[in-house]
Amino acid sequence: MCEASAYIIDGDSQELIMEAVDSVEPEDGGYKLINIFGEQKFVKGAIHSLSLVDHKVFLTKS
Repeated sequence: MCEASAYIIDGDSQELIMEAVDSVEPEDGGYKLINIFGEQKFVKGAIHSLSLVDHKVFLTKS
């Protein structure tokens, strides 16, 4: 499977916010995350980094 896990970076810590993320879409100053089950979550912030080999998306809140 090629889905990713999404994390919020807060200082030195990382908090898992969604697993099995299939889509990351820009929307109104943030990003809408959609997983393979159709669940959606909006994060107001920016993409910090992507780790494609590890299937991880790192976001920061604004």
